[in-house]
This record gives sequence, structure tokens and C-alpha cells, in this order.
Amino acid sequence: MSARAHGLLRAVGTRGMVTAPHWQAAESGADVLREGGNAIEAMLAVCATIAVVYPHMNALGGDAFWLVAEPGDGAVRALDACGPAAAAASRDWYRERGFDAIPVRGPAAANTVAGLVAGWHEAFEFGRTAWGGRLPRSRLLADAIRRARHGARVTDSQAAATAAKRDELRSIPGFAEAFLEPDATAPAAGGTRRAPALADTLDTLARDGFDAFHRGDIGATLAAGLAAAGSPVSHDDLRRYHAQWRAPLSLAHSAGTLWNFPPPTQGLVSLAILGILDRVGVADLDPLGVEYVHRCVEATKRAFSLRDRHVTDPTRMRVAAESLITDERLTALADDIDLSRAAPWPAPLLPGDTVWMGVVDADGRAVSCIQSIYHEFGSGIVLPGTGVLWQNRGCGFSLDPKALQALEPGRKPFHTLNPALARLADGRLLVYGTMGGDGQPQTQAATFTRIVLHGMDPADAIAAPRWLLGRTWGNASDTLKLESRFAPPVAERLARLGHRVEVLDAYDEAVGHAGAIVRGLDGALVGASDPRSDGAAVAA
Repeated sequence: MSARAHGLLRAVGTRGMVTAPHWQAAESGADVLREGGNAIEAMLAVCATIAVVYPHMNALGGDAFWLVAEPGDGAVRALDACGPAAAAASRDWYRERGFDAIPVRGPAAANTVAGLVAGWHEAFEFGRTAWGGRLPRSRLLADAIRRARHGARVTDSQAAATAAKRDELRSIPGFAEAFLEPDATAPAAGGTRRAPALADTLDTLARDGFDAFHRGDIGATLAAGLAAAGSPVSHDDLRRYHAQWRAPLSLAHSAGTLWNFPPPTQGLVSLAILGILDRVGVADLDPLGVEYVHRCVEATKRAFSLRDRHVTDPTRMRVAAESLITDERLTALADDIDLSRAAPWPAPLLPGDTVWMGVVDADGRAVSCIQSIYHEFGSGIVLPGTGVLWQNRGCGFSLDPKALQALEPGRKPFHTLNPALARLADGRLLVYGTMGGDGQPQTQAATFTRIVLHGMDPADAIAAPRWLLGRTWGNASDTLKLESRFAPPVAERLARLGHRVEVLDAYDEAVGHAGAIVRGLDGALVGASDPRSDGAAVAA
């Protein structure tokens, strides 16, 4: 796959900045900033539009996580919009239906509450009460409603994902009607997709409030559709759910203070990788060279070992998440790295399909946000009368009661999602993130180190060739994958160090859709979007 030509990969400004993996979503947010909206209001517009124009990556029936930062040295808050397993979603429920494992697709995979719109509700209220937001929901959702009703262009990414998953998903309730052509073929890139039922749902949310998704007429319609399809999620599950504000995880780094999301996400993995790299030293290395990539990959292996032993629903964690990223633990993990030899691999990794988005407004208020339905198109179920595609995040639960991610009613599923944010010692603010399942912390490491430690322009740092250890969406091998733009000796030398190297396309979606915004002390903003996506960075 070559770099995409549409969209703006770099933008500069002072009145606010938006980056998103679809250019129309970025424009929606920038328009809100131009009308005097704050960063939360702009992000809500981005979130709604991207759920319409990038439907294989995220949807209203998914989950979300937000980091929200006050200007200057103000508070950083984490908004948890992750829904739990349904009250009926027990191990016995699956065994009574003949399952020995939770399926990846279909009604039985739709076993968790979708928390995304509840997150919109909490963010909207905070943006009004704490940040003086004045724009109505109808304005924030206007672009999304218009594009759902009158049509959005089918991207190359959506067309490819639909073609690849068509046979797997075509018989799942609602999928063919929502995403396939009348003859049941996948749509061609450049075509137009209309979603009138989704437009009506968004229109109702604009009129009645985001809370209607869980406790209003929309919630009742969703629950009826889930029950008819055979999902364990009930109307009571929807009514009981509320998104929650939480304390983020933070890490003291030589370059500043870094924030990420606590469990049930792998945010501590992203922090751990950067903490380990801070100790082994990568600032003086070539950011496209063998020594740099080797250290990043070996740091990733150590950080994943923490995750795979410990990270789960925060109420079931056996140790405090903060204890996994102490100075002592990170130093021990860094000392374990052999600079001349790769540690054994593979280990089990997970796929994922997600969008990350960033907004910084003119006052320096910032939002780092990520939305997901897990696999491409989630469970595949599109609920009648709503146009809402439901996630399959709960397929990551295990029916083994001794497993770290054992299924229990009310338990939150493990998430690869993790939005990132940093305040640097030199006074700059960095908002950054990516999609890509287990590739997320690896791409975050590349983005942060190349911008902060190597002084690269954000657009150049994101466009530069990247690596991916293990599996991610659309790729099931456990190799160390390198984009083909790395110099050939890099792959050869990494192989000699013991890495099993696989070469990807020059600009490959497997390594994620990254983005970043840097705000300087003078208020100047530089935004960047990934050429591997359909995105843009847009100045207000």
C-alpha cells in the first residue's frame, strides 16, 4: 500500500488543531473550534463523524477512552467508557448453548454493553460545566447526521476490510443490509454509503440527549434487537451503565511527564516501553537504525510480559497498576535486555480495530481519545431501526474460570485501547496515539521517541517506516514486521540478532494509523496525520 494522497498530513496554527484518521472527521472538529467550541466539543464532533465515515473501525456500539487535560499544569482526567459483560453473560450461558469458547462474531460475541455514547454524555456535560461549552448537541452531531443521511464515500480501507470479511459476516443479522451491495458484494472504494437509520439515531441523540442511548427510546430499541438476535445484553444492562471519570496513569520520564489510561486498558504497556527505553538509551541512536529498533522491540517484549500476567478489570487486579511501572521495576526490565541478542518470541497477541483522535484548542485544553469495536466490524450485528453496529470486545473473555480474563457477569473486558498525552520538560504539550491492537504501544513508542528524543517534525516522525512485533488486525503471524522502506541492511542485521523478520508494504495499515499534535510554549500548534490512513491534521 502506498501513502495516500488525500488529506493534510501536516498543519500549523494557533487557534486550535485536530487530527483524525479520516479527513472529514478532522474537518468536523476544526469547524467546531472555529465557531468557538472547546476541545471537548470539537472531539465530540470528530467522534460522531468518524463513526459514520469509518464504520469498519468504530461505531456507536463500541467502547471509548478519553484523556482530558486542562491548560498548563492543570489536571489530567481519564474518562472510562468501557462497558461490562452483560448480567446474563456467564460461562454457563455459553455452555448451555453448546459453546466451548466465546465466538468471535455474531450474537454470542455481542456480550458486553457498548459504553461509547455514555462517554459522549459525560464528556459533553463536563465540557459545558467545567469548560463553559455552549454549542448544542445538534451542532456537534450535524456533520455526522448529514453524512449518514446523504452518504459518505467508501474509503479504500473500508472497501478492503469489507471484501476480506464479507464471507465471515454476510449472514450475521443486519450486516449485509448495512454494508454490502444489493447483490451481496462488497462496495467499491469511491462509492457512496448511506445509513438512514443511523442518521435517525444520531438525530434522536441530538434532540433527546446522549443518555437516550442507554435509558431512552434508543436503548429500548437496541435491547429488543439484541434480544431478537440472541445476545445476552439486556435493557437492564444498558440502563445500569454509566461512563466513569478516573485517575490516569502517569510516568516520570527524563523528557517530562507522560499520561496514559489505567486498566482494563494496556496503557501501562505504553508507559512501560517508554520508561524502559529511557533507561536503555535511544536518544543518540538513528531512529531508523538497527540498534534503535532492537531496543524498542525488546522493551515491548518486557512490557507485554507485565500486561499478560497482570492487566484485567481494575476491580480484579491482584496488584496496583502503578506498581508495575515503578522506577525499580522498569530498571530491572531494562537491565534484562540483551543489546546483542533478541529474547525468545512469540507470545500470544491480540488483534484490534480502532480510531485515535486528538484535539487541542486555542486555550491549550487537550483531548486524546480512542474509539473501537475491536475486530473489523465488531460482532457484525447491525441492530434494526438504529443502524448501530455492536462491538465484539467480549470475545476476549475466557470460559476458563482460572484465566486472567475469565468471563464473569459485570466484568470489564481487557482493552488494547490507550490514548496518550505528555507534558514535556521544555514546556511543550504532546497529544498522540494510534489504532492497531497490540501495535498501539509500539507505534506510540516510535511517535514519542522520534518527536521528543530525536527532534523530528511530527509529520516526518509518523510517516517514517515503522515496525510491528507480533499480530495485529488483518495479520496473524508472530514475526517482527518491518515496512519495506527500512534500508535492507536493517532487516538483515535484525535477523542476525535473532528476530524473525517479515517485510511489509511501504506504507502498511498493519502498523497503525497514528496522529500527533504538539503545542509549544508560545501557543503554536503543529498537527500530523498518518499517510497510512485516510486522515488529516486540520488547523482551526
